[in-house]
Amino acid sequence: MRLGVLDVGSNTVHLLVVDAHPGARPIPESSKKSVLRLMRYLAPDGSIREEGVQAIITAVGTSAELAKKAKVDEFLPMATSAVREARNGPEVLDRITRETGVELRVLSGEDEARLTFLAVRRWYGWSSGRILLFDIGGGSFEVSVGSDEIPDVALSLPLGAGRTTVGFLRSDPPTADQLDALRTHARMVIREVLPQFDSMPPVDHVIGSSKTIRSLARLAGSTQPGFGAGDRSILRRKELADWVPRLAKLPADARPALPGVTEDRAFQIVAGGIVLDEMMRAFDVDALEVSPWAMREGVILRYLDQLD
Repeated sequence: MRLGVLDVGSNTVHLLVVDAHPGARPIPESSKKSVLRLMRYLAPDGSIREEGVQAIITAVGTSAELAKKAKVDEFLPMATSAVREARNGPEVLDRITRETGVELRVLSGEDEARLTFLAVRRWYGWSSGRILLFDIGGGSFEVSVGSDEIPDVALSLPLGAGRTTVGFLRSDPPTADQLDALRTHARMVIREVLPQFDSMPPVDHVIGSSKTIRSLARLAGSTQPGFGAGDRSILRRKELADWVPRLAKLPADARPALPGVTEDRAFQIVAGGIVLDEMMRAFDVDALEVSPWAMREGVILRYLDQLD
């Protein structure tokens, strides 16, 4: 069957169309992104301004039309932290349904963490052992750990790359004081949740997922031979910590000239790198492997499991 997954996130509205059936690996048929950067449209009271609402409605409507043209058998639309946490989120969702006919399913942060963990577990298999997973979105940062397909702990923290950019790195390029303030904030937020991971068994495999981590890995990481046809992408904390200050000295419009830094992530990649660096330090992680699968694949797999 052909499935269409629509992800209305903090940075993009992303439609992924795959051909899949229970027991098989989903094969991508097409992918379409609309860059939103919804954090730019947040009013002081936390609501999404009208300009942002219109941008979401346009992107969702266009994606629904593309899914229809692709002849998907099932359309799976969802929204994550930006809409979930907006003060006028319920009103925005109602307008999207009225004007596009698309009823978005709002995922909690824990839902995001669990679905991403499922996708990563399936990609790496049982031989990967106990997994610690970091996933950076635009609005939130998910952390999960476990030995099975359902993690023992699944947390969502307000440390997304877009959120922390808007909240702390207001200059372009950011100042040293702004960078220090973000590091201090990230350490404080992470420190509060670390006790939930105390007394847990050691992990066998540390994995990162999301476009921000993939971009950082292309810039600062390395590749190793994989178990199949592709290579493994590895991001080491030492190289990440070396590159973040260099990125921070560049204005956002100059960053896409670097390998792996795309225009839609250039404005938030510094904040994403700082938060990831602090997370790796807090968990004493020297290196992580980058997963090609993330939440959207988890949604597909969960849907196929229910059919099976």
